[in-house]
Amino acid sequence: MATAGPRSFSAAEVRARCAQGACLVSCHRRLYDLSGFVRLHPGGEQLLRRRAGTDVSAALDGPPHRHSANARRWLEQYYVGEIEPSDEQSSSEPVDEKAVDAAAQTPKQTDLCYKTVDVEKDLVDWQKPLLWQVGYLGEKYDEWVHQPVDRPIRLFHSDVLEFLSKTAWYVVFMVWTPVVLYLTWFSYTSLAQGNTRLFSSFTTEYSIPVHKYYFPFIFLLGMILWSLLEYLIHRFVFHMKPPASNYYLITLHFLLHGQHHKSPFDSSRLVFPPVPASLVIGFFYGVLRVLLPEVLGLSVFVGGLCGYVIYDMMHYYLHYGSPKKGTYLYGLKAYHVKHHFEHQKSGFGISTRFWDYPFRTLIPEETFKKED
Repeated sequence: MATAGPRSFSAAEVRARCAQGACLVSCHRRLYDLSGFVRLHPGGEQLLRRRAGTDVSAALDGPPHRHSANARRWLEQYYVGEIEPSDEQSSSEPVDEKAVDAAAQTPKQTDLCYKTVDVEKDLVDWQKPLLWQVGYLGEKYDEWVHQPVDRPIRLFHSDVLEFLSKTAWYVVFMVWTPVVLYLTWFSYTSLAQGNTRLFSSFTTEYSIPVHKYYFPFIFLLGMILWSLLEYLIHRFVFHMKPPASNYYLITLHFLLHGQHHKSPFDSSRLVFPPVPASLVIGFFYGVLRVLLPEVLGLSVFVGGLCGYVIYDMMHYYLHYGSPKKGTYLYGLKAYHVKHHFEHQKSGFGISTRFWDYPFRTLIPEETFKKED
């Protein structure tokens, strides 16, 4: 039985759908429905909506920005059909901008069907949990995991384990913010008693008293140390390249971070679940207790814990937020998306780019040319 070919769309039909709130674009007669992606676009929603109903092949090739192979592969997930040859030229006319802005406020659903990932070409069976499959990819794993797709990931057969592996962004805020507030109050009031001294274990005569006025600086030191730890973990743990012959290390890598690179817009997997996070946080608290006096170590720790909460919230925002163009967060969002789609071996800073400078892993500035 012969399979049906791609559906054909007239330019008039494309314009009508765009006027109803859809965001359809074409590239060399191939038609894509980006309605579900516009809010995630790193260049902002309006940049795509202004191009609704037009051919974007020139924009993909640049200037100002030539899209990566991963970005082009990502686009193919939204393929819905072909522009009728006789209407190819007329489809380059953009829709009315006022209509676009109005449609962006109240977008309507379309009846177009999205192209699914080809199981044969994608190396895994997306109908089954992925965690137990990725280890068999061997030398193909590193390339596969850095080819992102727009679809949710299931890790476990067990519904309970699957539920526990997912975390909504606000759970991190709800769990850890009360802890940060309490430990901040406890650390400050403990320092206010005037009993904390630095180096007292080596010498009592020349030990340095730590006054309560130092607390903001100690707290800030903890946040700075967290930003360094964030960078080191992201670069050397999350982005380790597991040996192709080691099934278990590949599986562990996918569980820790590979799943996020494979499906960067899976909203349920953008922050760390509280239970495993508490184990890691407890370990670093123990290290600080050994290295520093109890109250001083706790003060550094609570600053680091606050930095962790900010990091998780910012990570979610960099994927789902819509920062205003020209702001710090807008640049940071573009920087992080570049890391996912084009520069996976650099750009490890998430809450800040600072540590990418001394470690020479900064994404080149020339890749961030001004978009219209």
